[in-house]
Amino acid sequence: MILIADSGSTKTDWVLYDKGTSSIVSRIKTQGLNPTLQDSDEILEILCAELIDNIDTNAPKTIYFYGAGCAYDEANNRLHKALKQVFKSADIEISSDLLAAARAMCGHEEGIACILGTGSNSCLFDGEKIIDNTPSLGYVLGDEGSGASLGRRLVSDCLKKQLPAGITKKFLTQYNLTLPDILEHVYHKPLPNRYLAQFAPFLAENRKEVEIKALLKHCFTLFFQRNTMVYRRSWIPIHIVGGIGITFAEELKETAESLGLSIGNIVESPMNGLIEYHKC
Repeated sequence: MILIADSGSTKTDWVLYDKGTSSIVSRIKTQGLNPTLQDSDEILEILCAELIDNIDTNAPKTIYFYGAGCAYDEANNRLHKALKQVFKSADIEISSDLLAAARAMCGHEEGIACILGTGSNSCLFDGEKIIDNTPSLGYVLGDEGSGASLGRRLVSDCLKKQLPAGITKKFLTQYNLTLPDILEHVYHKPLPNRYLAQFAPFLAENRKEVEIKALLKHCFTLFFQRNTMVYRRSWIPIHIVGGIGITFAEELKETAESLGLSIGNIVESPMNGLIEYHKC
């Protein structure tokens, strides 16, 4: 059996798959595991609290873990240490969530694979491997178009009086926000990217407002300009994985078209594609 994990900063999807019978044994969801933002002890705590009671830890012989923050050896070692304490007999392969998107969406074809969830990322895939990547840089320096980026822009625009007073009042009231609370969560509490990303649904609910529509177009234009157009392959389809991609598919397609780009497939999760990939 194999265990496939697809982890973003907010949630992790786990699938235990029996290659002998070509069947899914179990599907489990836990909160996100990001070794760039969490240490081994924090990751282990989540695994013990949310995973081990729902799976036979001796069943998987190989674990394929794809995750946000899994692009560097130091971070991967932290994650590997925690996983090995739970799955003692399994071989563990850790790869980036970007490779998951590329394998799941492009198959063996050339394409641009993107992630638009709590964070964002992109790569140029040649059908076998990632041959170019614009670094995500996280929610402070990058993550354009992501839930965290959208939430950050919304909060900032409201507090800086860049949006109509009615929209600002509606937003602050709906989430019961005050300036001290916002600053405390962003600058002093853990996982501020998740905190900011939780506000993206407000943008979806109010997408017909002219100012919100302009905000979304601006954010997605930055995403394409800074993350996909740099590959200079405007004729190659852009595939998108993630909740933000699904939620704002219409706005993404409109923005891409205005820039002369072509959108391919948009899915919420790469898991089905990864299962097909690892069947072989």
